[in-house]
Amino acid sequence: MESHISALNAQMDRITVLEQDRALLNLMTIIRDRNTNDREFSAAVEKIVRRLITSALNHVPAEEYTITTPIDKPFKGIRFTKGVCGVSILRAGACMEQALRDTWTGRLSFGKLLIQRDEETSIAKIYYSKLPTGISNDIVLLLEPMLATGGSVIKAVENLTSNGVPEESIVLVNVVSSKKGLEVVSGRFPGLKIVSAAVDAELTAQNYISPGLGDFGDRYYGTSC
Repeated sequence: MESHISALNAQMDRITVLEQDRALLNLMTIIRDRNTNDREFSAAVEKIVRRLITSALNHVPAEEYTITTPIDKPFKGIRFTKGVCGVSILRAGACMEQALRDTWTGRLSFGKLLIQRDEETSIAKIYYSKLPTGISNDIVLLLEPMLATGGSVIKAVENLTSNGVPEESIVLVNVVSSKKGLEVVSGRFPGLKIVSAAVDAELTAQNYISPGLGDFGDRYYGTSC
């Protein structure tokens, strides 16, 4: 029993949920509101994603580094010791790339994964994978705004690890997770780190996150019917 509790606590230590302050809750209210148009939705998402990326970059290893300021005084800071690769799960994950470009100052590359799930069975399948050379040496930010059942994320992590990326070097960056999805993914990959802006308790019978925010890709790209 004690070992089970310890394992559960270790899983939760690898899951970061952003501080639910008023600024974030206001942004989450905007993107969850069915009356928010696509322009307002995307603008709010981009602000949330910047906060997520900043938090996720805390998982990049660093070392102490002392510099000299313009008044000839030493300053003990840090410098990162690894590069970063952002891997988008298309299409929604691609909307998080610009925030990573704007936030990260070190070596940066990008990869793409196209993963789709059968609407009836919810089984995910990879249709396209393009990853940069040397990705196994980087910290990989797996960009996926919605984590429902976890099927697509599991496929993505399996693809990354089969290409030499250590599980411990992968950080899932996510806007809204379901509680079930977090449990499934963190249980399947004990070394994976997850950074999310919100966790919703339920999934509908069709495996949509509830209360959720609807179809993220359609709302962000303005392709809703």
